[in-house]
Amino acid sequence: MSTTVTDSGSQGPGSDQPPAQRVPRSRVIVASLVGTTIEFYDFYVYATAAVAVFPALFFTGEDETTKLLASMATFAAAFFGRPIGSVIFGHYGDRIGRKATLIGALLTMGIATFLIGLLPTYYSIGIWAPLILTILRFCQGLGLGGEWSGASLLATEYAEEGKRARAAMWPQLGAPFGFILANGFFLILTIVMQFGTAGHHAVGDHPFLVWGWRIPFIASVVMVLLGLWVRMKLEETPVFKKAERQGQKVKAPVVEVFKTSWVQIIQGTFIMLATYVLFYLMTAWVLSFGIGSPDNGGLGIEYRDFLVIQLLAVVLFAITVPISGWLADKYGRRSSQLVITSAIVVFGLCFGLIMDPALVGTGENVSVGRVLFFLAVGMTLMGLTFGSMSAILPELFPTNVRYTGSGIAYNVASILGAAITPYIAVVLNANFGVGSVGMYLSFAAVITLIALWFSPETKHVDMYTVGRKLVK
Repeated sequence: MSTTVTDSGSQGPGSDQPPAQRVPRSRVIVASLVGTTIEFYDFYVYATAAVAVFPALFFTGEDETTKLLASMATFAAAFFGRPIGSVIFGHYGDRIGRKATLIGALLTMGIATFLIGLLPTYYSIGIWAPLILTILRFCQGLGLGGEWSGASLLATEYAEEGKRARAAMWPQLGAPFGFILANGFFLILTIVMQFGTAGHHAVGDHPFLVWGWRIPFIASVVMVLLGLWVRMKLEETPVFKKAERQGQKVKAPVVEVFKTSWVQIIQGTFIMLATYVLFYLMTAWVLSFGIGSPDNGGLGIEYRDFLVIQLLAVVLFAITVPISGWLADKYGRRSSQLVITSAIVVFGLCFGLIMDPALVGTGENVSVGRVLFFLAVGMTLMGLTFGSMSAILPELFPTNVRYTGSGIAYNVASILGAAITPYIAVVLNANFGVGSVGMYLSFAAVITLIALWFSPETKHVDMYTVGRKLVK
């Protein structure tokens, strides 16, 4: 088996490519995987802290649900930054290249995460603390908004014909890997520092609340430096280099993409909707539900115990991402996603049957097996739907606006499917019970099914084509 990829690796017939430049395949894999792992680590470190730490340190009041909702609102700020990041970084990614843009996205996310680790709390600087926290969270969104589409293009534009979805799954693995690193770090800290009571914690002098929670944020700088080192050794993708040689770049990619590919933006946005809703229910919301007080509709599980359950389930997410890529290459992107999304609809309808506190128990009486089963099913479906998205979305767009178009679709979907999902889920659960949260997921999945039905199969598209339109 070849250990290198060349400029002609995924090239369509009749191309006028010059002699190929050999690029180690391992370098492409590492560059696409390491960067997204770091970016998602930074993103999920915040998500974990937003549920277990920030309500106590950055918001005041007696009502725990109100403080949690305020913390979730800052969590959502990043998702409104992501489409802006996709436009900014997409412009430069389609104008000057994938490599330099990916480095800029990584730095944006890394600096914001590091500064969160140094931020004084409400009890030190008052209202400025949640305000600055929200700004830094927004900056995290800017960075991730530019990261995903660039890493996906790096994988797909180097891929061999017929294996593009399997190649594209490498940056997708950054999501479960980053989550495992983030929650694993918090788990180790809570064990070492002997912190972890059910419910949301009162402000006190416990070392974890004083300084321990800051360590995962500050330590991220080490991984950012590693990611920069890897990406500095990166070569520009052959697809972009060909477009550059032939003068096919556009001056304003964001204008061009809305002019020529606005239908694909809508399709890509709603194709991603169910994936986002599912993942942020299985990570951010379910953590608040699991460790929340039974008086507020939660299960009252110890924080450390729930992190262990969640980490076990995320392993299934990582395992099923490559399976998703294989299914998409063998059966097609659209066909496989139609089946998987239908399963998500059914899963949403089962929330009340599996996770109603009256059935699963609360506090010391919780059925851990039942909770683990629920998370395992959710994370398995998440891996199956998420794994091939880094092939599907880039394949919808022509080369000269691919970075911008795929990034906008992916990140507008993050507003609709992720920014408000934990917030809505908290409100729904508090007022109507956990079954209503599942209905919300099923509704989002039905919208995705409609988008998939009216979208084209992109398995055989030529990634070197500029300006072409897809038809079903």
